[in-house]
Amino acid sequence: MRGTDPAVGVIASSAAACDSLATLADVVRRCTACAELAALRTKVVVGDFPVNARLLLVGEGPGATEDEVGRPFVGKGGQLLDSLLAEAGLARSAVAVANVVKCRPPGNRTPAPAEARRCTGWLDRQLELAAPSLVVTLGLSALRWAIGPGVRLRDVRGAVRQWRGTRLLPTYHPSAALRFGPAGEPMAMLRADLRAAAEVLG
Repeated sequence: MRGTDPAVGVIASSAAACDSLATLADVVRRCTACAELAALRTKVVVGDFPVNARLLLVGEGPGATEDEVGRPFVGKGGQLLDSLLAEAGLARSAVAVANVVKCRPPGNRTPAPAEARRCTGWLDRQLELAAPSLVVTLGLSALRWAIGPGVRLRDVRGAVRQWRGTRLLPTYHPSAALRFGPAGEPMAMLRADLRAAAEVLG
């Protein structure tokens, strides 16, 4: 098909050939499919995948702190996320956390559609190998990875649905909660949705 990005298929094939999260992580760290991101990154942020994690959180992309440290959600948004998880009775150390793209977009911009498409193969395979009981998408980029374009977060957030052999719960990104402040709707909804996630997991 005209306009098809060959990197998408190459990454999907490479990901499918990985039989463990550790093997996949090694391959992801060598990815250079997005030339701009590969040239500017400090570290590839593969994600955190504790053994037998029942919950997978999916965000947008690494920020500056994540790029420096090599782990997802370790900056201000991550600190808020950790706090809200703890409020809900969920230990961050037992939760799997990943992003739609594994390399920091310059200036923390939203990942370009082509970047997200290329990286989808890695994230899809992480989902298959981790096999969580529940996936919580944080923000619109993660929601589009899960459901596709054209969906509005406000229309689907907070509702648990059956999805890809597991369950899906869309909610706001911690950065939106920070942007609108402690009294804003995104903070309240994110807090409520993480509590709902804990209830789903029992």
